Amino acid sequence: MILQLKWESFYYNLKRDFKLFIFVWLYLNLLRVISLITMKSYAGDINLNDILLTIYYGARISLKTAGILMLFTFIFVTLVGWLINKHLDKLRLGLSAVFLFILNFLFVAKYFYYREFHTNFNEMVFNAVNDDVKALFYTMIEQYHLLEGTVIIILFTAIVVYILKKYLAWQWIKKSFKFEKNLVFKISVIVFTLIFALFVRFGASFSYAKSIHWENCAKTKDTFFNEIILDDVQAIYRGYSIKKRIDNGVIYGVHKENIAQNLEFLAKNSDAYRLQKQDLSQIDSNLVYQAHGNIIDKKQHIFIIIGESFAQWPLLDEYANLQLGENVRAIMQKDNATYTHNFMPNGAFTPMAVNAIICGLSDVNIYPNHQYESYKQVYATSFAPQIKKLGYKTQFWYAGFSGWERIKDFALAQGFDEFHCASDYQYPSGNVWGCDDEFIFDKLKQEVAQNDEPTVYVILSVSNHAPYSVDLVKAGFPKEEVRAKLPVDVQNNEDLLNKLGHYWYTDKVIGNFVEDIEIAYPKENLFVITGDHADRTNIEAKPTLFNRYTVPCVIYGDGITKNILSDEIAGGHINIGATIFELIAPQGFEYYSLGKSLTRGANVGFNDSVWLNTVDIGKLDGNEPVEVEKTLEAYRTISWWRSIKGNLIP
Repeated sequence: MILQLKWESFYYNLKRDFKLFIFVWLYLNLLRVISLITMKSYAGDINLNDILLTIYYGARISLKTAGILMLFTFIFVTLVGWLINKHLDKLRLGLSAVFLFILNFLFVAKYFYYREFHTNFNEMVFNAVNDDVKALFYTMIEQYHLLEGTVIIILFTAIVVYILKKYLAWQWIKKSFKFEKNLVFKISVIVFTLIFALFVRFGASFSYAKSIHWENCAKTKDTFFNEIILDDVQAIYRGYSIKKRIDNGVIYGVHKENIAQNLEFLAKNSDAYRLQKQDLSQIDSNLVYQAHGNIIDKKQHIFIIIGESFAQWPLLDEYANLQLGENVRAIMQKDNATYTHNFMPNGAFTPMAVNAIICGLSDVNIYPNHQYESYKQVYATSFAPQIKKLGYKTQFWYAGFSGWERIKDFALAQGFDEFHCASDYQYPSGNVWGCDDEFIFDKLKQEVAQNDEPTVYVILSVSNHAPYSVDLVKAGFPKEEVRAKLPVDVQNNEDLLNKLGHYWYTDKVIGNFVEDIEIAYPKENLFVITGDHADRTNIEAKPTLFNRYTVPCVIYGDGITKNILSDEIAGGHINIGATIFELIAPQGFEYYSLGKSLTRGANVGFNDSVWLNTVDIGKLDGNEPVEVEKTLEAYRTISWWRSIKGNLIP
């Protein structure tokens, strides 16, 4: 009798597990359809075939997500209920409520995430643990209304849970049948459950070979549709999987087994062979260059200005009418300025740019600023120790706080003499990320005035960043003039206008600083102006790869001419240090660099997902030109090895 009762409890709970599975699966597909409708502006050419493929493959992969909840309820409700002979309906409903809240929260968060990064959740989500979590939390509260949004999501989830409760209580067939107590039927139910679990595990298939998963679900030609095929839980799982691979050195372009070949490639591209310093038993000596001889006179001040989210597109001629970057554009057009449009940031976030400028390593998503190796000794490619050999002091100035990404510790550990940031001063305006940029630039001007020693200043701004809190009216942003020049479909987008205003503000602050320094110390300065990354704000829903990802690289100062940088070059942040050495170092000066100087024909740039050369740009998808493929593999493999394993190669 007891065994019979336990089967009835098991069968009762199992039927409700299946009903719950159907409900959640249908709900996931409903959310997908809503995303397709409300986010269609991110799509390219919309056609029925792509929509149907998205729904079909999305439905398949969401079987796995619905299966996650069913697995939990099967273990903690059905099996436990079988052991104690109880139905445990409230526990099932409670687990379902938590799961549905997570689905709803991620669904809403996806809109903000996609607007910022033009992708569903990925490995960048997990980079947040290295960020200033407190500042990030306050940003979500201030800009994205986290608290109010969470309350609304909870209330909406309560409605969905109420519907689910009624649905689970509803009986399709109220009468029971005698065959349900038959042993053959019981065995059949168990076998069916196991087969169904296998079917769900592989996304409507029974083997991995025909399964659907995040690595093979890009079934359409449109990036947006491919991203929406992944429900939000599967997108988070994708990010986790990629992050785990990165932590293990499994990342696109990193081939530890080819370390010797990659070293030889770099040795031949540098001056290591000519100087007979190549050595495949260790890394550093293969990265040596010998300066060709100074192109300009040595300057008293060198300023490397890294603008937060300072993308290149507002500086291009096609967007000149918006007048968002008039100050830097004016610098670019001066006779003693040169620039290249073919320039990529080191990665998708600010830390990648900082790492490239400080230690000269290519981004492989392992954050050298958090690696033990970075605090054991300086990298041979680090900029500060090498520029000191030319008689310069080194200072890092940051409009944020010293604890962000261990930036102060990292800069000092890698050879900078001084570090200054918002934490050092009382400032009149700012937000959770730091002070308004104009304040830190004013403090820097005071430092320059009282510093008689030749000094390199690296400056990282912060204001062009969420929560975008600069008083733009006070700063003089011509909002209505910009609005009138925007495409009609975004003229009423106040959030976009606010972001564009902060870009305008960054440009204004940089321009004013450069002008003031030039007036006070004519012919004594060299400026390098770039952005830490792009891919945050565009006026098009689907910008070109070039307009979406590239950042400026402007070199300005007495002695600079337009032809110093050829039209046939391309590069990124890791080329900046070498370029400065070639500009000012005497002939024969030896320096170490992963990237080649822009003055010596660098021809490849890339970030985490996109490459460019002198003639083309594309996604990192395995179809890169041979030169791009070899350069990327060498830079990334060496950077990973040097950060994780050190200089020696066993």
